[in-house]
Amino acid sequence: MRVWFKYMIKIKQESLILCLGYKFKFMNNSPVLERHPWQPFVPDNAKVLIMGTFPPQPHRWRMNFYYPNPTNDFWRVMGLIFYGDKLALYDKERKEFDLAEIKVMLNREGIALSDTGHKIRRLKGNASDKYLEIVEPVDLQGLLDRMPELTDIATTGEKAAGVVASLTGSKIPPVGSFVQLDLPERRQSLRVWRMPSTSRAYPLAVEKKASAYARLFASDKSTFWER
Repeated sequence: MRVWFKYMIKIKQESLILCLGYKFKFMNNSPVLERHPWQPFVPDNAKVLIMGTFPPQPHRWRMNFYYPNPTNDFWRVMGLIFYGDKLALYDKERKEFDLAEIKVMLNREGIALSDTGHKIRRLKGNASDKYLEIVEPVDLQGLLDRMPELTDIATTGEKAAGVVASLTGSKIPPVGSFVQLDLPERRQSLRVWRMPSTSRAYPLAVEKKASAYARLFASDKSTFWER
């Protein structure tokens, strides 16, 4: 009887160890909850709000600011629009982004930056929006309250467009176009754009992307951009 009892205790201990080991392994393999590393960038005169999804992993960063991955064309697009040079916001000697000039340009042009994800989980170890789970979206209403002169919201990808649509109750426009958004607390309608992704994975030349984004800052905001 005593031998049988010791045997059962040993079996239960081994089962418990196995169970705890499996649980520990599961916890280690589960996606980590990440909080957005930066506050929204909001100039005093913000008229255009550009929204992505979430930054890539830190090892892909070339600066501690929005669109930090050098393989993303966002700052090349801004360079073409405001300087006529896709490398205008890039320090060629140091081979990194010129963050000081970037902030000068954003403040001068009234461009605010934020992402749609405040807390996320990466379902795979890459920078693709496809494998991002947005656990908690950005406080969009609180963000809009800080920008009374805002006229346009632009999303830089499919997932960001979907999040903004769900938060505002608006439709997702085709790429390169916008929908009107009427909010009771604002004096005028907002245009909500869905822009082409600035990721290199998006099959469009950087000059064509710049042509699309330039509509955000033009006085004649046509619905479609020339391809």
